[in-house]
Amino acid sequence: MSDTTGADWRSDLDLIVDAARQAGRVALKFFRKDPEVWWKSGHSPVSAADYAANEVLATILQKARPDYGWLSEETDDNENRLSKETLFVVDPIDGTRAFINGKDTWCVSVAVVHQGRPVAAVLVAPAFDEEFTASLDAPSIKNGQVLSTSSSIVGQIQLAAPDVVIARLPENLKSRIHRIPHVPSLAYRLAMVSDGRIDGTLVMANAHDWDLAAADLILEQAGGKLVDLSGNPLIYNRASVRHPELCAAAHHILPELLASLNLSARG
Repeated sequence: MSDTTGADWRSDLDLIVDAARQAGRVALKFFRKDPEVWWKSGHSPVSAADYAANEVLATILQKARPDYGWLSEETDDNENRLSKETLFVVDPIDGTRAFINGKDTWCVSVAVVHQGRPVAAVLVAPAFDEEFTASLDAPSIKNGQVLSTSSSIVGQIQLAAPDVVIARLPENLKSRIHRIPHVPSLAYRLAMVSDGRIDGTLVMANAHDWDLAAADLILEQAGGKLVDLSGNPLIYNRASVRHPELCAAAHHILPELLASLNLSARG
């Protein structure tokens, strides 16, 4: 776990917010303009907008903090990052499939990770005109308003999860769940937990650092958690940037969700 006692990350937050805004403006110029698309291994799309936004972020951030490491979905990984205590973790467009299909649910995701945990974070969703920010020394904020996860402990649970996962849950929990339709950007889905629109979400295995790091801190500072199914927080900037199945939720719902998920897995 990171030791960030006494650190002030506000200047880094200001830096990444400015960079993400600029990258978002560049990406928006391609939106619904039929940008060129290529297919990476694993049948994952990448568009000209992804590359253009990535170039903006790399130019601004690496110039401002040349001693920081760099991890981006659209840059070839360099193991030199493993020797860095602090690095930028970037997804130039989280939700590329939605972007190339003209759907609004995509965002620019940028985090500063220090000793394995995010310490400053921003999500910019240009099509929604929304901006989420957080740092260890500042609350989670969306468009100027402090965020808070849902607080109701009774009644229906608004959950974003695949039908097959919900079907395995115990009946007493399953009967209370209202399944949220698929949200194509994982980072934005986690932001929806942060601002209380939904109570939680389940994340299938193999999500990457760049999908998660910024939204993780925004959720934590809003009163929720993103954890593995053993309840452990995520550690970033390891040799492998993939993660197992995860659960994100407001604090009051998380224990019940984790217990039910683990029970269904054993079943």
